[in-house]
Amino acid sequence: MLPSSIQISGEPLSGAEVRDICRGLRDNAVRLLSLRGCRLCDRDFGRICRALAGATSLAQLNLNLGVVSSPSRIKQLAEALRTNRSIQSLFLHGSPLTDAGLALLNPALALHPALVALDLGDCMLGDEAINLICGLLPPDGAKSGLKELTLSANPGITPKGWSRLAIAVAHSSQVRVLNLDYNPLGDHVAGMLAVAVASSRTLEVLDLEGTGLTNQSAQLCGAWCWLRTALAQSCNSRSVTSCLRGRKRKKWQEGPLTPRNGGEGGSLLPISGVAAPGCAPVIPVLRWC
Repeated sequence: MLPSSIQISGEPLSGAEVRDICRGLRDNAVRLLSLRGCRLCDRDFGRICRALAGATSLAQLNLNLGVVSSPSRIKQLAEALRTNRSIQSLFLHGSPLTDAGLALLNPALALHPALVALDLGDCMLGDEAINLICGLLPPDGAKSGLKELTLSANPGITPKGWSRLAIAVAHSSQVRVLNLDYNPLGDHVAGMLAVAVASSRTLEVLDLEGTGLTNQSAQLCGAWCWLRTALAQSCNSRSVTSCLRGRKRKKWQEGPLTPRNGGEGGSLLPISGVAAPGCAPVIPVLRWC
């Protein structure tokens, strides 16, 4: 039997449902388990953690919206992740982890051989958490490092923390998707992220919606993205596709508008751009959506 998915959202889980979930995990019949916003007692949460520890088919685990709601549950999840070897994507968005909770979870995340996508949005994180997260980015032996990272809505992180993340993304990561939306970044942090966009060889998507960007920041990021694409094309490599989203939907353009690109809130692309030597015309990679 091929692995299936279990997706339950915002409901209290009965003992019978928990038993079915555990049975599916033990039988390696579940590839995706999503319990987003579900309510269950600590005993049942522990039962699920013990079952997923030995699951070899589980690739995606979604515990968003407060399922991991206490230090004891964080410890139980960490213990399961130390044994599990199959989970590729872990979603904890909206969990009250704080820096202390992530410190409990971090050793298991750092040693997990398959984890490539991590959502820690709205987890009440600060600068100490950023230091731990930066350690998860670079490849390490059999580990590929994180390729998708979400840190949305963590206003406790200061510019110093974001600076540390920008440096890590630029120099030692395999990150392709970086979601930083709804954090009060401002122009200073946006400038450092622009350098990260230009320096990273892997970054494809950067979400900055609701981060307080001004036109100046948008133009700076757009210029770096344009340069990065030109360099990638001139080196005959895959160009970056960086998606920058802004709260005020500011529009940055390098050419006249066309019906294709002039819609409200959509991407603004020029009819043509300056081509790198020997390459097709360059399309700027800045898109507001």
